[in-house]
Amino acid sequence: MDASAVTALAALTGAAVGGLTSGLASWVIQKTQARAQWMAQEKLLRQELYKEFIEEASKCYIDALQHDKPDVPALVGLYAKIARMRVLSSQSVLEHGEQVERAILDIYLEPDKTFPELREMAKSGSINLLRSFSEACRAEFESLRTQQF
Repeated sequence: MDASAVTALAALTGAAVGGLTSGLASWVIQKTQARAQWMAQEKLLRQELYKEFIEEASKCYIDALQHDKPDVPALVGLYAKIARMRVLSSQSVLEHGEQVERAILDIYLEPDKTFPELREMAKSGSINLLRSFSEACRAEFESLRTQQF
């Protein structure tokens, strides 16, 4: 084989390897960016859903503590948010959300609380129905963060 053919073959091989490497690197970068963008969007969706659930559950909870007649439209809204969680959330978050919903339904069956009783519940910390739900959400977000990187 002549030297000029070897040189030309080496140049072509180098160009092919360089092009392939560049294309592969671009594909990996694009895939990584798309995944990061998807994870960020997923996190925003969950944050909004959890915010809405916490706000609605808080209103239903206070209503349940003060009334024996349930606010059915609010409970339906709470149920709808739990149904959305079945699609988006981890099993832990879903289970804690369902526990909150069941607790609210049970509280409607209890006698109404007076303001001094509510104050005592606040002082003792027993009024915090959403704590375990919030902690499950935080753990889920930490898990998402480790998956992203």
